[in-house]
Amino acid sequence: MKRRDFSIQLAGAGLGLAMAGGARAQGGPVEGTHYVRLQTPAPTSIPEGKKVEVVEFFWYECGHCFNFEPLLETWSKRLPADVVFRRVPVGFTARHQIAQKIFYALEEMGQVGAVHRKVFNAIHVQGKRLLSESDIIDFMVANGLDGKRFGDAFRSFSVATKASRAKQLADAYKIDGVPAMGIQGRYYTSGALAGGHERALAVADFLIARSRQGA
Repeated sequence: MKRRDFSIQLAGAGLGLAMAGGARAQGGPVEGTHYVRLQTPAPTSIPEGKKVEVVEFFWYECGHCFNFEPLLETWSKRLPADVVFRRVPVGFTARHQIAQKIFYALEEMGQVGAVHRKVFNAIHVQGKRLLSESDIIDFMVANGLDGKRFGDAFRSFSVATKASRAKQLADAYKIDGVPAMGIQGRYYTSGALAGGHERALAVADFLIARSRQGA
């Protein structure tokens, strides 16, 4: 899949949903329609054969990601013990990379669980623009975090390294729009491919089962 400008990707999502709906009527998830098998496997963070890794690629400013988040959160809490789930923010452009640093700074501080949804809500419900470091730190302080600690993490080498690795992983999965889900370094799916957010999770379940079988 060729990487497109992000705004073009979003504009085309409606067409993708309609196409997926027609294919879905023919049966279960179809390779090349509801999900893609990678020709070259992407790296995973766990040993092969031990557990199944599921990755969600997202961007805080993406409205589709905001709408997907409640469904994803509920789904991820029900995953069996042999499935490892993690979120990976994409870094397509400099603007995306700001959001990457927000997420990884929160991760460095152990605050993703407490603040992740608040970042989404600030942008999509309250209309905040978290684009400058000062505005981001002010937001974090208002939500109970230590501003200096967050700022240090935001500018840290560790966060920059994680952001670089996230970009490499998104490239390996050939992600060109979000939200999207990668499964065990072998497959990816999305709402645009599967025919909606809930169906994307159903396809992910199908691909998790396939990965357990070594397929």
